[in-house]
Amino acid sequence: MKAKTLILCLVCAAWPFMRSTAQQATLEKIWTSDTTLRVPESVYFYAKENILFVANIDGTPWAKDGNGFISKMTPDGKITMLKWVDGLNSPKGMGIYGETLYVADMDELILIDVSSGSIIKREKFEGAENLNDVTVDPKGIVYVSDSKLKRVYTYNKGAISLMLENLGSPNGLLYRPRGLLVLTNGGLHRVGKNKKLTELAKIAKSPDGIEHVKGDEFVVSCWQGEMFYVDAKAGTAVKLLDTQAQKLQTADIGYDPKKRIVYVPTFFGNTVTAYQLKVAK
Repeated sequence: MKAKTLILCLVCAAWPFMRSTAQQATLEKIWTSDTTLRVPESVYFYAKENILFVANIDGTPWAKDGNGFISKMTPDGKITMLKWVDGLNSPKGMGIYGETLYVADMDELILIDVSSGSIIKREKFEGAENLNDVTVDPKGIVYVSDSKLKRVYTYNKGAISLMLENLGSPNGLLYRPRGLLVLTNGGLHRVGKNKKLTELAKIAKSPDGIEHVKGDEFVVSCWQGEMFYVDAKAGTAVKLLDTQAQKLQTADIGYDPKKRIVYVPTFFGNTVTAYQLKVAK
């Protein structure tokens, strides 16, 4: 009995330290842009040119109104071209492969030439309704979520295929070598070889954007105004930020992995805010 009691006491004493890695992650605000952006939904950090692409809906979130556009910003928050590419509808998630920027826009995947800012092609996803996030693997295969139809598609050299269906309003996607990561059903899931989803961590309602930090650790945004540090190996999600009281959303985030800066589009707040992510080793 004494031995069991001793073991229990040791486990209880060690528990805070077993969870300390994720708990020691913090976000520190660096800057907030001006409010000339128009319902920014997604930010993509393009390391090659050290710039930010910002997808602006400029209207209601799921409207085919032609008001949407992509902005260019410097990493210190200056908007260099408000309407770098315009004539879109409700642009959201973005990804880059080679010199092509891929943008999810309602029922289309927009292909944009990064150097010229010209639209190369508009790929119609027949039957799709609310294309939301984009991620690209090292071979150039593009993965696109449809939140309304609860699907994930792939786009490969002009060929569109249905990869997953019957999900729970999937949004954020992130390609990882061990399997595609999907934010759905209030949590982080990995797609297995048999296309079965395994839940890695419960997070909160409306998970939106996901970025890789190190190992099995990620930063995840939830649209309503929350940010979490997620340790997929431990199955934990620790809140880093809550801007719900200020009515500022935290939509599809961008990330500079070298400087560990998280770029947060505030949606109806019409700004992008940069935060320094600090993670204990």
